[in-house]
Amino acid sequence: MLIAAWGVFGVGLLLLQALVRLTPIALEPLRAGSLTALQAGTYAGWVLVSLYSEGYRGFQKAFVPRTVARAFHLARQPFSLLSLIAPAFCMGLVHARRRRLVTSWSVVALITLAVILVRRLPPPWRGIVDGGVVVGLLYGLVALGVTFTRAVRGDVPSYPLDLPD
Repeated sequence: MLIAAWGVFGVGLLLLQALVRLTPIALEPLRAGSLTALQAGTYAGWVLVSLYSEGYRGFQKAFVPRTVARAFHLARQPFSLLSLIAPAFCMGLVHARRRRLVTSWSVVALITLAVILVRRLPPPWRGIVDGGVVVGLLYGLVALGVTFTRAVRGDVPSYPLDLPD
């Protein structure tokens, strides 16, 4: 159980770190009260799109169940060296089929590129984009906690582990 918790907790810390870093930027346009009607509508629309695409489809339906399933799989091999890097294993960044490795590392690269580009946006547009990201990350973090809690109680998600042959 400790290994599974380490894997999921490590992933959760990464999400929480991004959430803490981006929340003040996302709230700035709202605090300043400087949004035009178009910008406010864009902010609201982007938050809704992010809730569905990033939160529900990305996190709840794919990333979270795979992460938790891989964490509990790793916990059944407690003396594996992969236990030391359990968060990376749970995210499919190591010890996975080629397709999963390519997909997971591509997502990391695209997120890195998006961060670089979004940082260059002028206010309030950076805050608007980050507002959607914050909501998606929060949804994902909650989904991770709920799914892990259910797994601890015996309801481990049945999700393809994409382990190498």
